[in-house]
Amino acid sequence: MVHAWRVLLSRGPSQAQFWFIALALGIASGLGAVAFRAAISGAQALFYGTDDIRTLHSFARTLPWYVIFIIPVLGGLVVGLILSRMTPDGRVRSVADVIEGAALHKGRLEQRAGYASTLASLVTLSTGGSTGREGPVVHLAGQISAWVSRRINADGITGRDLLGCSVAAAVSASFNAPIAGAIFAMEVVLRHFAVHAFAPIVIASVAGTVVARLWFGDVTEFELTEQTALAFYVELPAFLMLGLVCGVVSVVLMKAVFFTTRLGDRYTSRTKLAQTVRPMLSGAVLGAIAIWFPHIIGVGYETTSAALTGRIPLFEAIAMAAIKVVAVAVTMGGRMGGGMFSPSLMVGALTGLAFGAIATEVFPEVSGAATLYALAGMGAVAAAVLGAPISTTLIVFELTGDWQAGIAVMVSVSLAVAVSTRLVDHSFFLTQLAQRGVRLAAGSDYLLDLQSVGVVMRSMDSPRAAPEAACRALMEEGVTLSPSHKLTDAMEIFDEAGHAFVPVVAQSKESGPPELLGAIFHLDAVRAHNRAIAERIREEHT
Repeated sequence: MVHAWRVLLSRGPSQAQFWFIALALGIASGLGAVAFRAAISGAQALFYGTDDIRTLHSFARTLPWYVIFIIPVLGGLVVGLILSRMTPDGRVRSVADVIEGAALHKGRLEQRAGYASTLASLVTLSTGGSTGREGPVVHLAGQISAWVSRRINADGITGRDLLGCSVAAAVSASFNAPIAGAIFAMEVVLRHFAVHAFAPIVIASVAGTVVARLWFGDVTEFELTEQTALAFYVELPAFLMLGLVCGVVSVVLMKAVFFTTRLGDRYTSRTKLAQTVRPMLSGAVLGAIAIWFPHIIGVGYETTSAALTGRIPLFEAIAMAAIKVVAVAVTMGGRMGGGMFSPSLMVGALTGLAFGAIATEVFPEVSGAATLYALAGMGAVAAAVLGAPISTTLIVFELTGDWQAGIAVMVSVSLAVAVSTRLVDHSFFLTQLAQRGVRLAAGSDYLLDLQSVGVVMRSMDSPRAAPEAACRALMEEGVTLSPSHKLTDAMEIFDEAGHAFVPVVAQSKESGPPELLGAIFHLDAVRAHNRAIAERIREEHT
């Protein structure tokens, strides 16, 4: 047993071992998703008096106004305390961090900040925060796989594959959609469809679904009407138009979150506001909105279901979608927890229903049910926000089992994604990363961040070292790099100044001049980049 463990650590898991690990990860991630969902229901029952997210909106209307107001305020205070004490920057970790972990950190995630984010999201979702639970579940699954990767000392490829297994299981358990869960992990997190990763990810995805079905039964999140068929294929142009509308709506939703986040950052910086106060202020705004519009509370599945079954009038649907966008922006900008999946489903369903009500009224002779537009709108906005057109379409299809509806959804999704990718960096998550300086949407350039200058540089005692006199001259001009800089920084200098090499220096502990350690050559940086590209191509095509 000890020998087998040593072999596993030194050589990595064999294919059979990896599949067993994938199965175990699928079960663990499925249990994590179930436990997170149960914890939300239990805490929600404690605060609001009901554990059913499908009736929370209606139940909240019966509560006194001051109860509706104070619960999000208290939730924001608790979130602020958690994040201020357990994270270095007070920021909730999310799906974007899982994507970054897969791309740049061999499938590893921050542990302490990650667990704090899960707890913060749990508090947010059970105290009226207007976000979703799928994002935190994905991040929790990533924490589980990262722990396993550390335990077995997994290399980059194995760590990323394990991360994909956990994410697939979590999404599958959340939506009872094993096919979509597997595709989501490869489309959004791994961002490739390598054959070697497919089998273990499918195993984990099915395992996660089985766990959820054993706990909740073979049910879907939303109950749909039976009238989802297209009236005639002449109706398809209307779904193209719906896709354009949903693309714009998705961009508005994403931009609103980014705007409030920047606004909150500036206000916090100028006023020196404590990290604990920002989420509490966000909770106060949410509580004030919820007094008149309780549909913003929580994940919003009751409102989404009402839209999918056509039980919301036209103008009410438009107003509810607009107010939901504001509530989501306030929640996310206030650094409370949660994800974007559920809000995008709700906003999309309301947008589609409003569009469908107009379309079926103007062209009743060639129109099907308005609820089909709600279904297509739900998929279109979610696909554009998540950057996941394939898996989102599959989720909707697995919810309905209707190919006719699938055609309508696919048409709307394609146009929505085409519009949104012109205005943001491919998705909400990749735009988040780009704003932090991690540009994964820019092709293979992100691979330059995988290596530091200190690894690639030539030291001064190397036979092929740069001339010391030339290095000193560049140092006097201020053209230097430190060993901790990434190749991205080096390439920027090479592109701007055109030097063949740049000195690498270490700052003196005292006030003296920096110490010359060596130089990084442009040719060496390009070769390192090419090797990283070749390695990633091998991973994606094996």
